[in-house]
Amino acid sequence: MDATIDQKTTQPMAAWSAVFALTLCASTLVATEWMPVSLLTPIARGLELTEGQAGQAISVSGFFAILTSLFISTATRGVDRRTVLLWLTGVMLISGVVVAFAPTYAVFMAGRALVGMVVGGFWSMSAATMIRIVPAKDLPRALAVLNGGNALATTIAAPLGSFLGQYIGWRGAFFCVVPIAALTLLWQFITLPRMPSQERASAAAAFKVLRRPGVPYGMLAAALFFLGQFALFTYLRPFLETVTRVDVTTISALLLVMGVAGLIGTSLIGLVIRERLHTSLMLIPLAMAVIAIALTAFGASLGATATLMFLWGFIGTAAPVGWWTWLSEALPDDAEAGGGLMVAVIQLAITAGAAGGGVLFDSRGYQATFLFSALILMLSSFVMLAGALRRRAAARCAAASPVM
Repeated sequence: MDATIDQKTTQPMAAWSAVFALTLCASTLVATEWMPVSLLTPIARGLELTEGQAGQAISVSGFFAILTSLFISTATRGVDRRTVLLWLTGVMLISGVVVAFAPTYAVFMAGRALVGMVVGGFWSMSAATMIRIVPAKDLPRALAVLNGGNALATTIAAPLGSFLGQYIGWRGAFFCVVPIAALTLLWQFITLPRMPSQERASAAAAFKVLRRPGVPYGMLAAALFFLGQFALFTYLRPFLETVTRVDVTTISALLLVMGVAGLIGTSLIGLVIRERLHTSLMLIPLAMAVIAIALTAFGASLGATATLMFLWGFIGTAAPVGWWTWLSEALPDDAEAGGGLMVAVIQLAITAGAAGGGVLFDSRGYQATFLFSALILMLSSFVMLAGALRRRAAARCAAASPVM
C-alpha cells in the first residue's frame, strides 16, 4: 500500500469511468475466486478428484493471495500503479484460460494460484488507487461503488456458476471469465491515469500494528471467524447434493437465496454496528455457529435448509462490514498497514478453512466439517469477548489511576 500520497494526486478530477472499470474488475475477480464453490462436484468428476481435493482450489488461491498482499508493495517498488493494475488484470485473464483448459489437477491448481495473486494484489491496492483517481469528497462514494461490485459478485457467483455448469460444463463456466477480463483490461487501459509509484511500506510494517492494545484480539477473532465460515461454505454443494438431495437447478436457487439474503444483510448491518459494534462482532459468529449445528440436524429437510441458508447469507455476508469498521476504529491513524495485515489474515483463514474442511469432509463426512465450523465460530466469539473485557478492565484502571 502507499505509505505516502503524492500531493499532485490528492485532489484529482473524478475519473468515474476508471472507477467503474475497477468495479467491473473487482466483480469479475470475486466471481472467479468463488465460482469453484458451486462447481466442486463436476470439477472433481472431470479431473477424477474427491470433493475435498477440488475444494483446495479455494485454499491455493487464498495462499497466494496472502503472499501477494504482503509483498506486492516491495516487489513492484518504482513501477507505475497503472501498469501494476493492468498486469494484474492480464493475469486474471490468463488464469481463466489456464483453468478452463487445464488437462490435469496440477495445471488447474496453477491457474487458481494465479487468481490468488490477483486477489491479493488488487485488494491491497484498491483503496490507495481510489484515493488517487477521485477527489477526497467523492472517495466514500467511489469506495461504495467498488464494494457494491464486490457484494453483487458474491451474490451471483455461486448460483451463476452452478447454472452455467449445468449447461456448458465447469470448463465453460470458468471460460466465461475470459472475455469479461479482456473487456476490463481494455477499459482500464483507456481510463486509468498514470499513478507514479511512491515510497512503499515494507511487509514488516503491517505486523507492527499488533503492538496496539486490543488489535491482536480483533485480528485473531477475525481470523477464526473467516476460518469457520469458509470451512462450511466451501462444501455446501456436496452437502446439498448428498444430504438435502436436491438437483442442480434447486442448488442454484438456494445459493441465489443465500446471496440475496447477504445483500439485504449488508445494507442493514450499518444500523446495528453504528451503536453496538463489539457486541455485533461477538454475536454474529455465535449465531452462525448455531446455524452450522442446525444444518447437521435438519439438513435433510429442504425447507429447513433453505431457511438456514438464508440466515447464513444474511449474517455472514454482512459480517466483513463490521470487521472493517472495527479496523478503522482500532487503527484510525494506521489503517493502511492494518488493512494490509487484515487482507493477509482473512486470506490465510479462508485457506485454512477450505483446507481443513476438505480433509474432514473426505475423512469424516459433512457432520465433522460443519461441527468444526461451529466450534471455530464460537471461539471467534469468545476471543472478541475476551478482548472486550480486557479493554473494559484497562479503561477502569486508567480511570482509577491518579492524575499526575
